[in-house]
Amino acid sequence: CLTRLCSPLAEKTGKVLGEFCRCYREQYGVALFNSVRYEIEGNGGPQAQLLHRKVPLEDHVIYSGNIFQYIEENKKWRNRFCVVPHNYGLVLYENKLAYERELPPRVLINSAGYKVLTSVDQYLELVNSSLPGVTPKSGHSPILKCPTDFPLILWHPYARHYYFCVMTGKEQEKWRAVFQDCVRHCNNGISEDSKVEAPAFTDAIRMYRQSKEQYGTWDMLCGNETQVLSNLVMEELLPELRTAIGPRLKGKAQERQRTWIQISDAVYRMVYEQTKAQYDAAMAKCEQERPQMESTIRTDMDQIITSKEHLASKIRAFVLPKAEICVRNHVQPYISSILEALMTPTSQGFAEVREVFFKEVTDMNMNIVNEGGLEKLVEYMEKLSHLAFHPVKMQSCYEKMDQLKLEGLQQRFDVSSTSVFKQRAQIHMRQQMDDAVYTFETLLHQELGKLQGKDDLCKSIQRILERVLKKYDYDSSTVRKKFFREALLQITIPFLLKKLAPTCKGELTKFQELIFEDFASFILVENTYEEVVLQSVMKDIMQAVKEAAVQRKHNLYRDSMVLHNSDPNLHLLGEGIPIDWGEEYSGQPEAESAADKRRRAKQVVSVIQDDEGVLPYEVGAEELLQPGSPEPREPKEPEEELDPGAPPSSPDGVEVIREALAKESLGEADVPSRASVQHTTPPSPKPRADVPSEAAVPHATPAASPAPGAETPSPSAGTACHQPSDKETGEEVASPGGQCSPPQPTSTTESGEGVQTEF
Repeated sequence: CLTRLCSPLAEKTGKVLGEFCRCYREQYGVALFNSVRYEIEGNGGPQAQLLHRKVPLEDHVIYSGNIFQYIEENKKWRNRFCVVPHNYGLVLYENKLAYERELPPRVLINSAGYKVLTSVDQYLELVNSSLPGVTPKSGHSPILKCPTDFPLILWHPYARHYYFCVMTGKEQEKWRAVFQDCVRHCNNGISEDSKVEAPAFTDAIRMYRQSKEQYGTWDMLCGNETQVLSNLVMEELLPELRTAIGPRLKGKAQERQRTWIQISDAVYRMVYEQTKAQYDAAMAKCEQERPQMESTIRTDMDQIITSKEHLASKIRAFVLPKAEICVRNHVQPYISSILEALMTPTSQGFAEVREVFFKEVTDMNMNIVNEGGLEKLVEYMEKLSHLAFHPVKMQSCYEKMDQLKLEGLQQRFDVSSTSVFKQRAQIHMRQQMDDAVYTFETLLHQELGKLQGKDDLCKSIQRILERVLKKYDYDSSTVRKKFFREALLQITIPFLLKKLAPTCKGELTKFQELIFEDFASFILVENTYEEVVLQSVMKDIMQAVKEAAVQRKHNLYRDSMVLHNSDPNLHLLGEGIPIDWGEEYSGQPEAESAADKRRRAKQVVSVIQDDEGVLPYEVGAEELLQPGSPEPREPKEPEEELDPGAPPSSPDGVEVIREALAKESLGEADVPSRASVQHTTPPSPKPRADVPSEAAVPHATPAASPAPGAETPSPSAGTACHQPSDKETGEEVASPGGQCSPPQPTSTTESGEGVQTEF
């Protein structure tokens, strides 16, 4: 069935990408012009008072611990040691020993676009809705059975799903916080440092969707550019695919659901491959033309600006009267309600950030008084420096945004979900926390050489804390006001464009003749029209935010309160070498081994502590999950290969597994041979040539061989451990010669001979 559909799917994908790339090329010239104009004219906002850490978590691990994963290929639950590095990729090892011995990981997961579920019922509801008309009858076994009462499921509308579970509710909450942090970070995959490519891409996405009459927010603007584009294609492909394949699926309802998930994942991979190739080609062409375009912009900047202003005046005369009426009748009455709905949870979240930071520093100061001086300070500062990236400690801040509701307003303004605003506010919270922590540790580091005794140290910590909190209050006010303005525009502008489209959009073509041909790459009628619509509502939005600041209800500074260079020497300190408290003040002259440094880095930010007691599944995992094993087994021979077309199912004897999980095991954990490790990676825009375990391969079948040019991991134990790239999105997957090969549902043996690629 998929084989017959491969060519039509590739054709449809190519058509969608062709239209998008045309939009991207148009928006690229506009974004380049705006970037050069901003560089020349400058229009900076208030100066930040806190320092910004340039490399927040390089060479550090955010979280690590044991978790069970359900392996679909062999229908079994397996113990895994999960590590979350600084790039927020979920990296799953066979066990902790495999991680410490630097063996390659079993699985790497990029969580962009995923939802974290803590209930099987939640999951089944989403699965049932993904394939209408296919719902298991009451009393029949569901698609997934969990051996404990504490599942954790990563669900994606198009890609493969991942199933985990733990033993206690406390662990479940911790892992949920970790997974949500990974999703939050990976969703924010388009770099804001790019002043041309990023705005060109997001504007092209918006223009393309508006050309299909799709206004409002879009939940699947998640991940890097290739992932977002793949989601865009799948949004159009999936209904057609469901209609074509759904009626042909055979078997019980659960089997059809499993097969559908596999098919969707396989198509998503095929789309990803084609999308990456086509988008990279469009990017390369724009980059090739950039020097000439930039030269023209710099030479003719004044003429381009004059031409654009003339076009804007004509469009404004035509559009503004209609836009103002629409704003007055349909938007203005609701601005204050939207703003209040946004402000309450957001301000509570930032207040919680302030409280958590204050408490952590105050506790550290009290412990230094009670326990010792500089030695304890170093220990606590190493932990404090990663506070913003501690999923559990920051969870109380992030949870405040769960209160965000746009009751009634959400449907009126075509806001599909508030998750876009929640995640954006949470990212701002994390950044403000890290800025406060970095400023604190920079100022404290400067003072250490001048202090004498423990009392001086404690007084200095308190003084610096108060100083940093004042800076935080100012910066958090600036960040929140900007967030409120952007969110209001993001809600109201698509609504206005949709309202005005019937009377205005068809008339825009007549304005094209007002643009000189030489400047047509930098001035677009559609963009200028949107700017005019934005101006029609911007005054009301600015006024609403200003009035909110005057009320001081949410601890916002007035716009007139501007601090310029209040601490001119502070920003010079931020340009220095990053502080490493452990190396600088540990008092250990001998060099630390790479293995010890790797282990210490993990312990700094690990949430589950290894000394809390031996968990039932922390040792002897393989024996525990397969009751009746008489003794620890030697590394396994490759198992019988599974049928690639066979749908995965839940393990038999769930009650037996549940009982086994509850038992204590005192045996030693099996140490798998390097050859028995299964490696699963998602597609990455930047594959690392120095990592042999990230071989670029087609979608795997049992005992798949690497693609041409891909390295095969050596079985030697001394091989360096795989380190995920900064954009942990997996690896590029391309069919040889660009030919379309029918995607197959993944199936690998537990022995790991098959190399599997995962999103």
